[in-house]
Amino acid sequence: MSFTYDQTQKLFTIETKNSSYLMQVDKYRILHHIYYGRKIKSDGYENLIFFYDRSCAGNPDEVYPDRTISLNTIPQEFTTFGVGDFRVHSIEVTNPDGSFGADFRYAGYKSFEGAAELPGLPHAYDNGGEAETLIITLKDKVTPLTVDLVFVIYAEKDMITRHVVYRNEGKGTLKLGRAFSLCLDLPYGKWDLLHFHGKHAKERQPERRPLSHAIETLESGRGTSSHQENPFFILCDHAANEDYGEAYGFMLIYSGGFKAEIEVDQFDSTRVVMGIQDDLFSWNLEEGGEFHTPEVILSYSKDGLTRLSHNYHDFIHENVIRGRYKTERKPVLINNWEGTYFDFDDQKIVEIAEEAAKLGVEMMVLDDGWFGERNSDNAGLGDWFVNEKKLKGGLKPMIDRIKALGLKFGIWIEPEMVNEDSDLYRKHPDWAFAMPGRKPTRCRNQLVLDMGREDVRAYLYECLSNMLRENPIDYIKWDMNRSLSDLYSRVLPADRQGETAHRYVLGLYDLMDKLTSEFPDVLFEGCSGGGGRFDAGIMYYSPQIWLSDDTDAIQRLQIQYGSSFGYPVSTMGAHVSASPNHQTGRHCPIHTRAVVAMSGTFGYELDPRKLSENDKAMIRSQIETFKKYYDVIQRGDYYRLTEFGKTYYEAWQYAAKDASEALLNLVVTNPEPNQTPLNIRLKGLDPDAIYELEYDAREYLKSLDDLEINEFSVDSGKKEAAPKRYSGSMLMYGGFTFGWIAGDYPALQMHFVKVG
Repeated sequence: MSFTYDQTQKLFTIETKNSSYLMQVDKYRILHHIYYGRKIKSDGYENLIFFYDRSCAGNPDEVYPDRTISLNTIPQEFTTFGVGDFRVHSIEVTNPDGSFGADFRYAGYKSFEGAAELPGLPHAYDNGGEAETLIITLKDKVTPLTVDLVFVIYAEKDMITRHVVYRNEGKGTLKLGRAFSLCLDLPYGKWDLLHFHGKHAKERQPERRPLSHAIETLESGRGTSSHQENPFFILCDHAANEDYGEAYGFMLIYSGGFKAEIEVDQFDSTRVVMGIQDDLFSWNLEEGGEFHTPEVILSYSKDGLTRLSHNYHDFIHENVIRGRYKTERKPVLINNWEGTYFDFDDQKIVEIAEEAAKLGVEMMVLDDGWFGERNSDNAGLGDWFVNEKKLKGGLKPMIDRIKALGLKFGIWIEPEMVNEDSDLYRKHPDWAFAMPGRKPTRCRNQLVLDMGREDVRAYLYECLSNMLRENPIDYIKWDMNRSLSDLYSRVLPADRQGETAHRYVLGLYDLMDKLTSEFPDVLFEGCSGGGGRFDAGIMYYSPQIWLSDDTDAIQRLQIQYGSSFGYPVSTMGAHVSASPNHQTGRHCPIHTRAVVAMSGTFGYELDPRKLSENDKAMIRSQIETFKKYYDVIQRGDYYRLTEFGKTYYEAWQYAAKDASEALLNLVVTNPEPNQTPLNIRLKGLDPDAIYELEYDAREYLKSLDDLEINEFSVDSGKKEAAPKRYSGSMLMYGGFTFGWIAGDYPALQMHFVKVG
């Protein structure tokens, strides 16, 4: 079993492969948090608990006259509310009598093999008898509010998921004003916060700073997990780096607004709470009703940030992502958006597909502009019927021509939105969010449909399912290009308007679940103005998400770097785009653009008809290279070899889990004269093995001395005939040293294969 309960000591001990988690019920039935961290034996756990009379710290009535026990100072497994704990809390509730208090006491536990279900919400799943669920029930002392603290333990993967079920077991309505998923107290230690902020086209930028005596708030109030802050963060010790030190990860499986609060209190204890963003949230918990919160994925590493990242990468791939493309190789695609924008017809799309097929591309994706009166982003959203002025005879004749080329076919949709200039809006203006008496805020000239409404979802399901039944479509790019505002649902009464934002997310999940279940062979890719909804909730339905609308390869390096702390490469939609780049105007070699895009799902976003013959030859080679390295990139362990922005180059690496091969990637972002020799130590190899290098990049670099242009030739990487051999220990501890690397953003890939 992955947990034990000592009845005598009333001690719960959860154990994973490398961590322990301890909780104890005291004589007053308060559930204390004791420890979470490196795996230990619980003998002597009392040493971690220390009580004394702390001035101005209130005491629960039942402990009188003992003044050493205060809810405001003891580490707890779930917070009380309004009764003396003044730290950040997990719950706010209005009781039927109008009071705000909640004071929970232990009421029992149960356990079972497998993972607890979460109705209506994406969640981690048991992948073949590896999970065990522990549910600890707490009851409020006065009101009928009961909470189940649900722990799902994946012991071999060092993962624990957490969520809470709130239940009303009495009469009258309870109104939840905050219903978080997680409370974790870390009573000892000083920690850094590593979080991932950003903006549109610059998502998941890592920022690390020490926690101070204050409340740090990480949140999105935008109705989505957002470009601005990701629902994943790390607490680590001050000295932690990629390979050493303690680190805790917190990831919410939710695609709506979220909030995490981290407080270092007056006695240096750190508390973390996390869940649904509560500014515009409330939930009426009727008699006998239940409210299930989203799940938090919790993990601990004693071996630094890389180990923590590997825990999350493996877990998301094995226990969150589902369906055919969890294991099957995804096709290399070309998307027409940056090649044509709205200026296309069926003939132009077929011509692009014809040229792409010659290059080895495997799927043609038709982006925005194929439906309604959609000639710009000002009209047509909601009218999911083909614009036959552009596509003569509809979708199928064009798809048939593309399929005849041997390509798969994909298409873009944005079902959650509507333009006012659309037949749908003219017929159903009440389906869009707008507050009574106010004109709604527009973004990209579009409004948001109320996805909490069954009639809205029924319309979208009918349109999209009919499209998929009537046309041989292999891929859907599901976009969502604005934040939620003007939240008001015309189907909810006034006292339930606070449910609107969460019901929107539940409705989104309901529609996605129906479509992905009915069409299991379709590859769904998530998108929200690029990376505005890059979260584990969407990954439950879509095994890949468009990482960012910024397709500049050099900018992408940092976006991919930040994303890699929590999310696997297999989820990151990444394309080679045109040069100069459409977002930054930067010129970048096509080889470098490909090296960067290969650290993702890989594809192209350009018009191949405009490419030089040299570029076309490069693309043929790139696609074959990606397919050759696919398994080690998509299934291997990912290593960050440089701390972003601290050197004149960026390097990262993949290693097969059995150490049979490794792929080293390098991009020089700021070439220097009189350069210090560039030495990189590889990771994840077998130190006792011998590795063969397919070609020696240093020999290739010598050939660049004679080039008059800062571009790589078609036969790059083929300058040396005889491969060289290195010991794994030499590559990991001595490193691999390069010579002078010059030019505009040069990049290299080096493949090492274990031969003995």
